[in-house]
Amino acid sequence: MSEAGAASARRSRTPSAEVERELLAAAEAVLVRDGPGGLTVRAVAAQAGIAPMSVYNRLGGKDGLVDALLIKGFDRLTAAIAADGEPDAAARLLVCGLRYREFALANPHFYAIMFEGAIPHDHHIGPEAEGHARAAFGALVRNVELAAAAGVISAADPSEAAMQIWSSVHGAVALELKGLVLTPDPEATYRALLQTLVRGFAPR
Repeated sequence: MSEAGAASARRSRTPSAEVERELLAAAEAVLVRDGPGGLTVRAVAAQAGIAPMSVYNRLGGKDGLVDALLIKGFDRLTAAIAADGEPDAAARLLVCGLRYREFALANPHFYAIMFEGAIPHDHHIGPEAEGHARAAFGALVRNVELAAAAGVISAADPSEAAMQIWSSVHGAVALELKGLVLTPDPEATYRALLQTLVRGFAPR
């Protein structure tokens, strides 16, 4: 029996959830090492030491693999921007914005598949992955609602305000990831943008 075949046989006796975790870890390793263009079923199978068919059996092939990575990425983003440890509503909203940038800079390959359409084939996000994406946006909406309730900002429609904030910070982060920030201190420029956004929503 080949090495890949032996590994596949061993994994057939391993609980399904554990095998899927191994595959997802392998997929993330390939994404980070080779970028979105290198994310193939064959590459992930080789990284995990299993037969390519196992990727189809466990995750549904390339589309399922991408959706699993998207879910992982959006869950990380949600955890980052929730800012649950900040009791002050104003600080929480600012921390939420700062952590969005930190996530993007620390996870550029995840950010590319989440927001920049970097997967080099026609991938349509599945309903489960879309739900996790909406949960990330929901974390921002929640922080806007808390800031509005505390009187820090005025937002009759928290979802609309959150969308405006996200549009602004996403644009800033995208420029930074592309090396197009033309000021000497990108972090300071980004912090100033967040403060400008909060002032723009200040109660009149």
